[in-house]
Amino acid sequence: MSALRAYRLAGIALIAMTVLAGCAEREERVLFNGNYYPGKARAQKEDRRNFTASVRRAGRGLEGAQQAVLYEATRYCLTNFGTSEIAWSGVPVGAEGPVYGRSGDTVSVRGRCIIWS
Repeated sequence: MSALRAYRLAGIALIAMTVLAGCAEREERVLFNGNYYPGKARAQKEDRRNFTASVRRAGRGLEGAQQAVLYEATRYCLTNFGTSEIAWSGVPVGAEGPVYGRSGDTVSVRGRCIIWS
């Protein structure tokens, strides 16, 4: 299975968990490796398909933070464009993404929601 296909399947599974979880109340938060990572996604003003997703509290576990930021990115694209397809920014030619950025206790990814017409 290619890494891209694995990311897509992970995104679909994460969205399914969100639908089952309902609201993000304290008891219903989505956990990654047993931890909650508060996240957000912000769009570029020029083109809302381009975004940056980030999560805080990466010190609780880098692997969980990476899973959580992918969840935030996928949720952003699904909510705003109805797609879980993402073209990750900063990926070297021949490699597959995403490329994780880290600043202090925050992990982030940049991407573009892919809309098929």
